[in-house]
Amino acid sequence: MATQNIKFGTSGWRAVIGEDFTIASLRRVAHAAAEHVKENRDYGYKGEEFLLSLKKTGKPAPKTARIIIGYDTRYMSEDFAKIAAEAIAAEGITAVISSAEAPTPVVAWEVLRHDASGGLTLTASQNPPHYSGIKWTPYWGGPALPEITADLEARVQALTIAEVEKLIPFEHGVTAGIIKVEDFREDYFKQLESLLDLGAIKKAGLKIAADAVNGAARGYLRPMLERAGAKVTGLREERDVLFGGRSPDTGEENLKGLKEAVVKGKLNLGLACDGDGDRFGVIDSDGTWISPNLVLGLALEHLVKNRGLKGKVARSVMTSHFTDAIAKSHGLEVRETAVGFKHVGNLLRTGQYLIGGEESGGLSIMNHVPEKDGILACMLMAEMVAYERKPIKKILAELNKKVGTFTNTRLTLQLDKNVHMEFLVEKLKLNPPLNLGGNSVWRIDHTDGFKFIMKDGSWLGLRPAGLTDPTVRLYAEASTPQKIAALCEAGRKIVSGKF
Repeated sequence: MATQNIKFGTSGWRAVIGEDFTIASLRRVAHAAAEHVKENRDYGYKGEEFLLSLKKTGKPAPKTARIIIGYDTRYMSEDFAKIAAEAIAAEGITAVISSAEAPTPVVAWEVLRHDASGGLTLTASQNPPHYSGIKWTPYWGGPALPEITADLEARVQALTIAEVEKLIPFEHGVTAGIIKVEDFREDYFKQLESLLDLGAIKKAGLKIAADAVNGAARGYLRPMLERAGAKVTGLREERDVLFGGRSPDTGEENLKGLKEAVVKGKLNLGLACDGDGDRFGVIDSDGTWISPNLVLGLALEHLVKNRGLKGKVARSVMTSHFTDAIAKSHGLEVRETAVGFKHVGNLLRTGQYLIGGEESGGLSIMNHVPEKDGILACMLMAEMVAYERKPIKKILAELNKKVGTFTNTRLTLQLDKNVHMEFLVEKLKLNPPLNLGGNSVWRIDHTDGFKFIMKDGSWLGLRPAGLTDPTVRLYAEASTPQKIAALCEAGRKIVSGKF
């Protein structure tokens, strides 16, 4: 097994099942996570006490460190979760495993609720069906920061074969009490109830279609909406490890069925979550897909205007300035982070931020987990529509009159064969373009890639994938589609080396 392939990206480690994602590699990561917990005082490890007690009496000592384990609906996910639990138990740490599929934000909440040492979720999120993966949630309930994932990677490399093969058989672990099987749903539902105004949703009598995209939210999204008193039509709630032959994302293309259900049924709203329930998808009553960039701003406006809440706002650098305009209208401070919800989550965990989000569909709020929660985001959109008693497009139109119009796009571009990434990055640093799409560049933000901000507020963002990956992610925002087109054309010229 090539351990060097275990690299944690922006949101966990992902690999093809049967190639790099194997039982051996899974055990390596589980043991590495356990060792990480044992050697970091903040995690409250008391495993030696457990092992001594188990040896003497056959029963575990109380108050051992805990690791929460959840999993999505992918091929063998529940089996992989049990294998991880066996490895963690062998390290003297209690493994608390979900009795059914559990979205990433649910695992994060269980980590906080249990005061656990961390959480391990078996998921490849929005990756294609033949992938699996692991997300590690530290004790604070948010995504792991780079220094933590670097530590996990180093520990994976250092493990011996004998250490990797250490395990406590699942049933034996359950009998001994070192592996616990629990239903996570009720505690999570109660947490959402504490954050939401379910009475408003019930009073509005909303009719909603809920699309689980065959993922882990199938036991959460529709039930939570029904708990709030909405009339809900469930879509794609059956388990399908192939996700209908495509990636389980919440992009517009994958929500055509949801759009059709909303329009045909004359429903108020269509809501969806991705494969592990941490991202959201929103369809308005006329079938319009509402981009995550807009949803973040809408959620902020709703929380402040309708719920009377206050606090700072966090967003990633390539996320729309629509949210900034709304925050400014309410006198709220905005903090910009590098791309990746782990950076947003690191601010949310301070308790000072009302909301944090990113353009790729991640969002969370104060007094909740500092982790993306697609179920919460969907519930907030339902709550907003219930308060406003009008379609999202009308709410947006009113907001645009108040704070301006923001149009944005995101593209993935391939480098020309004659352009090397290292050369492109160096040229952008030393001799950047100062006029894009007919507009003067006001300043250049280097928080994560290159963000060229114009004097009129429009901007172009370029994020090279890496020196060995010949792709560049392009982001653009302006007040009109014409300005967007001009910025995108300028971005293409830059990527082709012609600037």
